[in-house]
Amino acid sequence: MTESSLEICCYSAESVVEAVKGGADRVELCDSMQDGGTTPSSGTIALARKADNIKLYVIIRPRGGDFCYNDIEFEVMKRDVLEAKRLGADGVVIGLLLPDGSVDVERTKQLVELASPMDITFHRAFDMSKDPFDALEKIYGCGIKRILTSGTYNTAVEGVEVLRQIIQQADNRVNIMAGSGVNADNMKLLYEAGIRHFHSSAMKFVKTEMQFQHPNIKMGKEGQLSEFEKAIVDVEKVKAMHQKLNQLSGN
Repeated sequence: MTESSLEICCYSAESVVEAVKGGADRVELCDSMQDGGTTPSSGTIALARKADNIKLYVIIRPRGGDFCYNDIEFEVMKRDVLEAKRLGADGVVIGLLLPDGSVDVERTKQLVELASPMDITFHRAFDMSKDPFDALEKIYGCGIKRILTSGTYNTAVEGVEVLRQIIQQADNRVNIMAGSGVNADNMKLLYEAGIRHFHSSAMKFVKTEMQFQHPNIKMGKEGQLSEFEKAIVDVEKVKAMHQKLNQLSGN
């Protein structure tokens, strides 16, 4: 399995450029930060693919919320897998559960087959499953060799003891990638727990170029991100994580 890696979650093609500058090995390309990531547009994927020296993985998630999908939503996912392949993605990021909280093996296998020869990550739907240890075996049985997880807690640091157990069970059959709240300051703790693969948004918020702000209209929901700011990857945070991982791995 891969010795170590740093993946950055990107919510725009612009962020992919910043992730490359920071030294990331791979990006997970998403839309809709407020939903925790949904499938990005074809235009976003195409522009992100223009970035050099980076592995591009596209999340296949038709909506926010849970990970139990109806027939129409699953058809959308299948088409999106094929579109990501057509646009040159290196991999896709998927996660499907049954109503009882177990991994949807049948549909997962269908997406794996459609995605071939692209690589696949099973995302944090894993953390929402009823039994992560059973989920790991089912995911491995589907032919997937990477799982993104916070150890079934809100952050990877909170879930570090579960991560230890998952890594032990995986026994080098599956790369366990820690995500949620990961940064340069806590990578050492996670590394000492056995984590070698790290996932982070590494973002900052910047003002847009818009100057006029209409006082009577708000297009988004109350309490969400300002409509005159956008999230973008912070290249300095990525650099710090890249450097920390090199230190920890002795490179």
